Amino acid sequence: MSMEQFEAYLKNEKKMSANTVQAYVRDVRHFDDFVKSRGLMDVSEASNAEVVAFLMNLKTAGRSRSTVNRKLASIRTFFDYLQKSGSVSDNPTEDIKSPKIEKREIEFLSIEEIERLLSLPDDTHKGIRDRAILELLYATGIRATELIQMKTADVNLRMGFVKCDGTHSKARIIPMGRLCRKAMEDYMLDVREKMLRGKESDVLFVNYIGEPLTRQGLWKVMKEYGEAAGLNISLTPQIIRNSFAVHMLQNGADV
Repeated sequence: MSMEQFEAYLKNEKKMSANTVQAYVRDVRHFDDFVKSRGLMDVSEASNAEVVAFLMNLKTAGRSRSTVNRKLASIRTFFDYLQKSGSVSDNPTEDIKSPKIEKREIEFLSIEEIERLLSLPDDTHKGIRDRAILELLYATGIRATELIQMKTADVNLRMGFVKCDGTHSKARIIPMGRLCRKAMEDYMLDVREKMLRGKESDVLFVNYIGEPLTRQGLWKVMKEYGEAAGLNISLTPQIIRNSFAVHMLQNGADV
């Protein structure tokens, strides 16, 4: 079975996000290289011993428990598919338990830190765009991938909500709130077209040359404002998402 068939299975039947599909395929390729280095012709020939040896190899190399868990999940899913397609009779991961992951304390910002962060963008085109990005992340709790893939048609300024397709095809309608709505209006109505520099695009957030904002570009924005705010942690979209969730709970929202 080709990796392309496995990839299609993950996308179409398992309904996994693009990032998860890429990670699973990468993990199985890694395992494939490992078993071939041990003299096997194909990954489908791997037994329980090869899977255990692979996981032990990862542990010896200092890989985290979460990484080992994900790679085991990828291999297990791969062999599940091979069984369904009739390529193998047994799943060699069947009796292997995932290592327990130590619970880490969630990282989030205080309300005061969020307020300081949101006050930083200036009134340049970039600053107005960045304020919209930060406000949208905090007001809605959407993920980084959801933000950079969002289209202008996903934003309803009049009603004050955004539509997010999310992962596993589960669409969500999320209210923005007054401050976020104002920041989005300033960007979409006054700045976005100027940043496009005559180019046509339906992507919501663009960079200074009118191209869609990339994941790396978003991380650069986070780093810039995190440092300017004097935060003692490295700012990421996930930390803003965590802050959104924690502050909602602190204000009485249902889990």
